[in-house]
Amino acid sequence: MNEALPDLIARFRVKHGLFRKETVEAQLFDLDQYGCVLKTDKVFNPGDTLQLDLVMDMPFENIRAKGISGLVTERRKHCSNFFYSIDFMDSSPGKKASICEQLKRIRDVLRKKQSLRSRRSSGSSPSIRQPV
Repeated sequence: MNEALPDLIARFRVKHGLFRKETVEAQLFDLDQYGCVLKTDKVFNPGDTLQLDLVMDMPFENIRAKGISGLVTERRKHCSNFFYSIDFMDSSPGKKASICEQLKRIRDVLRKKQSLRSRRSSGSSPSIRQPV
């Protein structure tokens, strides 16, 4: 969990007072079918729920999983930010199937991006020839 997942963010709204809401974008550091780990400077407590939209930035059309309910299960402080473990909560059956499909698509594309990135980084070290 050293590095943020490439091109993937979580968007959610935080309520400030009675009438004001703020849209927050947070980097994701882990994602599976059960939940995710995100990093933000906003303060939440274990037991809080969030409505997340996961957005993967793509060249032509972004991949989105909208309206995911998440339960904050763990909080770890890191400098001036917090890492939050979020467990996805069950939705209605119709909505759940759609969300699961979008999450699977995001995970598949993410796996491919990470594979390409690791191949690039392992193959990018130039060979240095020593003079004979």
